[in-house]
Amino acid sequence: MNKNLLSSIPSVNDILADDLADKIKNQFSRTDLLEAVRKITDDLRNEILSENFDEENFDKNLLNIKNILLNAENYLKKLYQPKMAPAINATGVIIHTNLGRSLLSEKARKAVDNVAKHYSTLEIDRKSGERGHRYASLQEIIKKLTGAEAALVVNNNAAAVTLVLAALAKEREVIISRGELVEIGGSFRIPEVMEQSGCRLVEVGSTNKVYLKDYLNAVSEETGALLKVHTSNYRIMGFTETVKAEELVEYAHKRDIPVIEDLGSGILFDLQDYGLEYEPTVAESISAGIDIVTFSGDKLLGGPQAGIIVGKKKFIEKIEYHPLMRALRVDKFTLAALEATLNIYRNFDKAVETIPTLRMLTEDTEKTKQRAEDLLSKIEEVDKFNFIIEKDTARIGGGAYPLTELDTYVLKISAEEFSPEKIAYLLRQSKMPIFTRINEGQLILDLKTVQPFEIDILADAINDILQEEIIK
Repeated sequence: MNKNLLSSIPSVNDILADDLADKIKNQFSRTDLLEAVRKITDDLRNEILSENFDEENFDKNLLNIKNILLNAENYLKKLYQPKMAPAINATGVIIHTNLGRSLLSEKARKAVDNVAKHYSTLEIDRKSGERGHRYASLQEIIKKLTGAEAALVVNNNAAAVTLVLAALAKEREVIISRGELVEIGGSFRIPEVMEQSGCRLVEVGSTNKVYLKDYLNAVSEETGALLKVHTSNYRIMGFTETVKAEELVEYAHKRDIPVIEDLGSGILFDLQDYGLEYEPTVAESISAGIDIVTFSGDKLLGGPQAGIIVGKKKFIEKIEYHPLMRALRVDKFTLAALEATLNIYRNFDKAVETIPTLRMLTEDTEKTKQRAEDLLSKIEEVDKFNFIIEKDTARIGGGAYPLTELDTYVLKISAEEFSPEKIAYLLRQSKMPIFTRINEGQLILDLKTVQPFEIDILADAINDILQEEIIK
């Protein structure tokens, strides 16, 4: 009997000759359709020949040419579907590295769109019509916000540190406190970054204490720079000692040694008025006399991924003309988004309202609670599923504010017959994937990181899952 079914599978030529095939070829190439049809027919053939084949329950309509083509079309749609898709972050981690870190403001998104659909003045002088400076659009605003003499932008902060060290201290010694030898994520560590820059690491002090005399004793004719790394992703507390930037700068400058500081997450304005702990700002480092400061664009700044380098003009010029600079430079989309983001900072009150990362960091908890209530009101009541709104804590993420927890409101979901892992999986399979967290046997949707315009999408996804489970 299986032979009859096998012989019922249409030939590839007959399938491609069908009118529906012509319509599908308007969306996909003939080669792609041919590949998809062969896959569908091969799958049918393998199923029929398998030892566990159940002929009685086999749907013979699957052998119909139209159905084969429809299945081939669905296969191609999934194949062509972008693997990087928009997602809803309901984890409560604001700067979530795996979910793309900071969201861009509306102005930044529009800026990217403008340079995407038009040619742009990326590297051309409007007055002379001659070649211009790629970073001209950013120089003035960065200088204004940080107090630095000059600035550059590369594709991330690790690249910024690598480039700075390569340009200023290659084949020379760079002195750093042992307590600042951080791992920056993805198993990349400061010593490895320094090695790739061609400089030699000299550790001073102990894990929890370092004194100015430690730096003094380590300085030699081979010293190319002193490096400070802000431990933004962890804290050493208790019996500790560190050297103030001003002290380090005063000593280093007497010996013509540049001082470099990696601020990591980087922050432009103090957020203590919003209940957050103190974090050193870029302007404070520049004011302390640090020669070169590097920081990220897509963390606390709330912009696109970038490594921003600011500092003394003589050092910035040397860095700019290093061969690595061209390899690490950013494109027009990053520059457009970054310029738009930085321009919002001219009015910090406006920045807090319109830059998503800052808004989430400083938002009144009652607004978060309101989103939780709005979401719950849109979810259908279903037996076996329980929903409850509770106060909880969210995290900042992005290697910033490691000790800080933010008040938030969450929607907790529990079900008699479904594990939280199963519900989390189903939400991730939604048309727009939804990422959550699980705690004490309950699925948690943290509204701190859910945007107001995502509430309806989130509610629809939950309702779809509820309906599917009821039908089952």
